[in-house]
Amino acid sequence: MAWTPFTRLDHDRSRQRYTSDMTDREFALIAPHLPGQPDRGRKRRTDLRAVVDGIFYLLQNGCAWANLPKDFPPKSTVYWYFQRFRDDGTWARIHDALYVDCRDLEGREDQPSAAIIDSQSVKTGPNACDAVGYDAGKKIKGRKRHIVTDTLGLLLKVAVHSAAIQDRDGAARLFDKLTARFPFIEVIIGDGGYAGPKVREAAPRSLPHLHDRETRRDRVQSGQHPGRLRAAINGRVR
Repeated sequence: MAWTPFTRLDHDRSRQRYTSDMTDREFALIAPHLPGQPDRGRKRRTDLRAVVDGIFYLLQNGCAWANLPKDFPPKSTVYWYFQRFRDDGTWARIHDALYVDCRDLEGREDQPSAAIIDSQSVKTGPNACDAVGYDAGKKIKGRKRHIVTDTLGLLLKVAVHSAAIQDRDGAARLFDKLTARFPFIEVIIGDGGYAGPKVREAAPRSLPHLHDRETRRDRVQSGQHPGRLRAAINGRVR
């Protein structure tokens, strides 16, 4: 997105209480996907917009739940709704709705036909003990975050596991139920770490194309211009 006077005004946060607070326009996009008032029993008195603003504040500032400012609902209430939205699929519904809107703005079909898989190993703190391992290739002790995105870079699925798990083994965790949510994926692009029969066997279905993503140097040495490869990929996917 290019920053123009219009877009700067549209994303201006100077009038917000906190820069993480949603604007009226942003909240209007997610409000239809939040739980409504219960049909029976006591009516909900908690403002869900304030709850979501509190969650966004915590995510943006990286503070503990106990350090949530007092002008938000109680930290126990915000955390309870955070867990509820996770367990009842609210976050997934919001993500899917905004995902379709983003692709529509880019002139793409609602569902992607191609995906890109990659991973990154990151160091953990000295007190971390769960799912910690050593990535011998990158010489990093910690965890590995594994993601699948579409060709716009929008997230489709993510998994976090020990850095000791190789890419070809971690791919199985990402492929699980991937095509259930994105049934039209035909191409998955990855680097050499995903080569071999193990990744193909772990694929959620028989994919016509499971490509190895070459490096820029490999493409230049083979005489294939990077721009032509990019154009070929963009011409094949939605």
